[in-house]
Amino acid sequence: MKRNFASPSLVHLLLLALLGGCGTGPATTQSSLPTVSMKIGARTFTLEVAADEYSRERGLMERDSMPADHGMIFVFPSDSSEGFWMKNTHIPLDILFIDAGGKVVSVHTMKPFDMNTTSSDGEYRYAIELNAGAAADVGVKAGDHVDIPRNVGAASH
Repeated sequence: MKRNFASPSLVHLLLLALLGGCGTGPATTQSSLPTVSMKIGARTFTLEVAADEYSRERGLMERDSMPADHGMIFVFPSDSSEGFWMKNTHIPLDILFIDAGGKVVSVHTMKPFDMNTTSSDGEYRYAIELNAGAAADVGVKAGDHVDIPRNVGAASH
């Protein structure tokens, strides 16, 4: 019986094409950032900790999705009034601005790829990004209190 095999170069090209589509490129939800569990409203979320300048600047850019019970907490070394924008961010997000004592200063929804700045209604120490609609789903609003995990600063080192 005679078998017909593809040439080695064709096999290599096919393997490269297949492997290229299976990589863990920037659009995945995986991250090397440390995580903390945090109760927000009626639900507990797993939050990636963005506590250095690079991770705060990258945020959730280049991701196509995020699990419903995940998010990111941005930890600032001191009170901040910096705004956020959605450059290269593919998913709509809620952002909760929280002061050093755990009081929710403001909650906003941000649209994918929106280059307009979303600002807090006051100074904040933490910002938490969740999938759009999550803040309303768990019942959190400005004036509420959330317990910031004690290890959120430790998770950043």
